Amino acid sequence: MKGKTLVISGATKGIGKAIAYAFAKEGVNVAFTYNSNEEEAEKIAADLEKSYAIKAKPYKLNVLEPEEYKNLFKEIDADFDRVDYFISNAMIYGRAVVGGYGKFMRLKPRGLNNIYTATVVAFVIGAQEAAKRMEKVGGGSIISMSSTGNITYIDNYAGHGTNKAAVEAMVRYAAMELGEKNIRVNAVSGGPIDTDALKAFVNYEEVKEATERISALGRIGQPEDIAGACVFLCSDKASWITGQTLLVEGGTTFNTKC
Repeated sequence: MKGKTLVISGATKGIGKAIAYAFAKEGVNVAFTYNSNEEEAEKIAADLEKSYAIKAKPYKLNVLEPEEYKNLFKEIDADFDRVDYFISNAMIYGRAVVGGYGKFMRLKPRGLNNIYTATVVAFVIGAQEAAKRMEKVGGGSIISMSSTGNITYIDNYAGHGTNKAAVEAMVRYAAMELGEKNIRVNAVSGGPIDTDALKAFVNYEEVKEATERISALGRIGQPEDIAGACVFLCSDKASWITGQTLLVEGGTTFNTKC
């Protein structure tokens, strides 16, 4: 993987940051996006370059405006000579999901539409732009982040869960149509991962306790657990894996005991 280039959306904290470091450790150059914290993004880029002797550069992107991906990739073209991996990771929470995060009877179009845009539309446009570049270098690997909240019930998660199911379906379609270009497309579906996004849940402590109780490993997931799965799926060791959703959830979806 050394000398290749990863493009990842949302890598200034949590899962995205862990992924950026995991790929840099493998000698992969990293182009990553941030939403608002430019200072932190520049700090991470400098640390990646110093620690792993790779090239890293941050770019501003609002996933609620996914058409921005087209200009973003033009900027990346000017800074990097190739694109080999694309990971759609950035997500929204807080005010942007008002009306999309809550009980079924309280869901509203605006919040649901925002989640769809950030989850599905952003994946589609980002993957399209990445695939154009991957074709020029003989292939590549694309990953969308997903969540087990589309196959198991999580309180207040209907808006997110249904859109995770939608992006997994889109992954399968993309895999079938991009396979002839030697581009593999998969999803990584995490169980509850201890991140700022999870801490934004009103019932965070309850979710954390329940996860630790039902996990076969007795703990909640960490960002590094997801990062390792992404490195594997992009490596040659996964060269015949495409159109799949890899569950990284500590055994929580099988154990439904209360």
